[in-house]
Amino acid sequence: MATPSLRGRLARLGNPRKPILKPSKPLILANRVGERRRERGEATCITEMSVMMACWKQNEFRDEACRKEIQHFFDCASKAEAARKMRSIQGESGNLPPKKLNILLQRFPNKPHVS
Repeated sequence: MATPSLRGRLARLGNPRKPILKPSKPLILANRVGERRRERGEATCITEMSVMMACWKQNEFRDEACRKEIQHFFDCASKAEAARKMRSIQGESGNLPPKKLNILLQRFPNKPHVS
């Protein structure tokens, strides 16, 4: 059986029963959000980097012997950078940084009560 929604547990107008849930704070949105850091993305080119480092170790850290592996790593890194820039240009759907979100919330603050 599904659990009742929050709306069903709160008191409604004209409901003689007392609410099951008693909120400690008013149920309105705050005028600011926390300044959390954004999550880092997934690491890219790990395989290419490990192949390049293994080649360096086998060849006593000489770049001439590992030219092909180094080039594969740089190609992968440039593709990943281009993909990251493309995502930032297109913008992530609906995600604003906390600083911009706080500016918008301060511009349009919530009213403390509904009249």
